[in-house]
Amino acid sequence: MARTDFGPPDFRELIPPIIKENYGNWKYHTVPRPGVLKHVSHTGAVLHSVRVASPRLVSSEFIREISDIAEKFCGGFLRFTTRNNVEFLVSDESQLQPLIDHLDAKDYLIGGVGLSVSNVVHTQGWIHCKSAVTDASGITKSIMDEMADYFTGKIQVPAKLRIAVACCVNMCGACHCSDISIVGIHRSVPVVNDELASKICEIPNTVASCPTGAIRPNPKTKSVTINPDKCMMCGNCTVVCPAIKIMDPVNDGVSIWVGGKVANARTGPMFSRLAIPFISNNPPRWPEVTDAVKHLVEVWAGNARDGERMGEWIGRIGWEKFFKLTDLPFTDKHIDDFAHAKNTFRSTTQFKF
Repeated sequence: MARTDFGPPDFRELIPPIIKENYGNWKYHTVPRPGVLKHVSHTGAVLHSVRVASPRLVSSEFIREISDIAEKFCGGFLRFTTRNNVEFLVSDESQLQPLIDHLDAKDYLIGGVGLSVSNVVHTQGWIHCKSAVTDASGITKSIMDEMADYFTGKIQVPAKLRIAVACCVNMCGACHCSDISIVGIHRSVPVVNDELASKICEIPNTVASCPTGAIRPNPKTKSVTINPDKCMMCGNCTVVCPAIKIMDPVNDGVSIWVGGKVANARTGPMFSRLAIPFISNNPPRWPEVTDAVKHLVEVWAGNARDGERMGEWIGRIGWEKFFKLTDLPFTDKHIDDFAHAKNTFRSTTQFKF
């Protein structure tokens, strides 16, 4: 491949020799222990990948440390997964146990493979995002501290479980398709600074940024007005026009959704549905959010069948029994009344109690 001065390099230049030699020729993989995958090729070649939990936002010291570990045990090869794990790629089997011992000594969490809680994937949060309602990094850290034994396999679960955190409803993360999702939500309509908007905002772009058509030009003030009946507090307009503010420490918080998945196994892909409409922000550890997530995991783990994901379990027992088992109140907030949501309405008589 020809080299360019922009964009990522071709991935084939960076993969280990054993993967280059067996590309497209892998026969099967097994999970010999939590957090370790053994990949076997048709040629008999064996590659082990050791999965370690990692935050999305990491320091240069962390990058140097895992690079040194890869140099020592893996010939310098590692990769990051889509859920922010680090996978050390071990082609020399004699280095596998020394690598695991070294990672254990450094207190790295090895796990997230097979029947376990995967590493929590999350968005930017307060540290970077302009429209963040909550701090995705802080919530993720708090949840992973509580769920570490579920990640490492010390506590058994019926199936894999994905947890995701999105700092606002734009959901840069995988919240729409994770078993448990934490989504930051605004509950206050944005406030427009007319004087500032007339000077620094492009009115047509601001109007076009609204997905529900809640924003209209205001010729008198050379600004915009927001219809509260149409606004869904997504924060899109605040990114386009800095004169519009949506942050509200009193009314901002998170909602918790359940039952999403991407996999086609057993049942088709599913979107997550609302379980807890609102929990207030309580930094730096978000104890109420962490307790709610752990409670949902414990109820699912105690009632689901082997191999049954969260959404599949709910589909089998019905949402009525889900709310009863989890002791969560069912409110008017759980009823989808969005104008274009007719396909999601519960329109049959097949209720399960």
